[in-house]
Amino acid sequence: MAAEASENVKEITLQKSWNKLYHNSTVPEKPAEEDDQNEEFVTVLVQLAKDTLEFKDCDEGNINERLCKKPGRYLNNLPPTAVIICFHNEAWSVLLRTVHSVLDRSPRELIQEIILVDDYSDMPHLKTQLVDYWRYEPKVKVVRAQKREGLIRARLLGARHAEAPVLTYLDSHCECTTGWLEPLLDRIARNSSTVVCPVIDVIDDTTLEYHWRDSGGVNVGGFDWNLQFNWHAIPEREKKKHKNSAEPVWSPTMAGGLFSIDRKFFERLGTYDSGFDIWGGENLELSFKTWMCGGTLEIVPCSHVGHIFRKRSPYKWRSGVNVLRRNSVRLSEVWLDDYAKYYYQRIGNDKGDYGDVSERKALRERLHCESFKWYLDNIYPELFIPGEAVASGEIRNMGYGGKTCLDSPSRKVDLHKPVGLYPCHRQGGHQYWMLSKTGEIRRDDACLDYSGQDVILYPCHGSKGNQYWEYDAETNLLRHGSSDKCLGINDSRTKLIMERCNQEMYHQRWLLENYDPEKL
Repeated sequence: MAAEASENVKEITLQKSWNKLYHNSTVPEKPAEEDDQNEEFVTVLVQLAKDTLEFKDCDEGNINERLCKKPGRYLNNLPPTAVIICFHNEAWSVLLRTVHSVLDRSPRELIQEIILVDDYSDMPHLKTQLVDYWRYEPKVKVVRAQKREGLIRARLLGARHAEAPVLTYLDSHCECTTGWLEPLLDRIARNSSTVVCPVIDVIDDTTLEYHWRDSGGVNVGGFDWNLQFNWHAIPEREKKKHKNSAEPVWSPTMAGGLFSIDRKFFERLGTYDSGFDIWGGENLELSFKTWMCGGTLEIVPCSHVGHIFRKRSPYKWRSGVNVLRRNSVRLSEVWLDDYAKYYYQRIGNDKGDYGDVSERKALRERLHCESFKWYLDNIYPELFIPGEAVASGEIRNMGYGGKTCLDSPSRKVDLHKPVGLYPCHRQGGHQYWMLSKTGEIRRDDACLDYSGQDVILYPCHGSKGNQYWEYDAETNLLRHGSSDKCLGINDSRTKLIMERCNQEMYHQRWLLENYDPEKL
């Protein structure tokens, strides 16, 4: 059966039914005198056909399709763009799927160039084979780094080779849908200081199936005080500004992998911080300075691009260097003002060697950018500010020697799970908690929640109830409001328990770091 399927794929390819497979995609054609395709070219197409046989046009079913395709919605004369795609040891069919979707789902006159930046790959199919495959497509250029640069510097390399007035960055494992580009370029054509992102749909990393996201359920970007990007629902204040869900929405931050930006505006903002290493933090830096230095950051519901969310990064981190921390400290030093202390508290105030940021600070001063307080007040007022917390830092149990602390990650995958315990280490991280004025014990947007079974982390809802806790600084008890029970730990110091309050029981007593009752 498998052999039969393989023969069918080969037959489809050799019969030049590629356009049927790739929905009228433009395969680089050889001149007539070279029409006798060599075996390598056929092998390439066979492999890609195997991986994309179930490939289908995913722009059908968009709830906003009628609004997005309304005549006159977009300007007639849109600026062309350079599409910059950086890769390192990317799978052959995945990379080609990305590039073909750009060529085939975009008006050709709007694609001035596609720049493929090879960040020092060592896989054979990304060498001569890649160049040969695209040699008859004049819009595609292959640029190669002479050493391993990392995503950030690879993107800067691509920008230096681009000539178009607009830069569009895509990851190398994407699929663009029909009509993805015009909505992005339209926003930039109307205001060159607008940075725009498409809705990011999910491509299954195992089956490569495209999962379309309803534009009515679009999220916007945010961040927490670990300086980690996160998604959250569009705030009500933003929804009220729009007539329908097809209109672009303001986003405090961007995910960073897929966006378009006016080249001159990007250069005025100082592009990326070249002192950043590999990747991480560059999306927040660009987001902050876009807003603070006169720009606008939007997510455009009429633009959809699929993305494979890989379980691991192909980039090897340098041993002995915490790259993400170094990048985040550089970001904090330049853009966060006094609010940088909230990040530093999370890392035990250990900044490490983050290099010279004087040039980046001079850039901010030269651009007369707004303060970070302005950004929080006007762009992201929903973010909980640690300075408003009644207590912040570790929550230490006083029983059994007093060396055990609440410890729990707060990623989306960690929600709804029992909160853990671990020996206190005074380095912040998973042991950094905040007690809000309203009685929430928070790890950023996740709150300690008790509904009668395990004590878990649950998204903060602001309605008190299962998330309401009262701390008594005299008895050191943490009383749960709705159950009237107190938080404690078991004898083995491995599990949180809830039981009738008794201040004589030291395993129910807690010390909250930086507790300040005057903030109540």
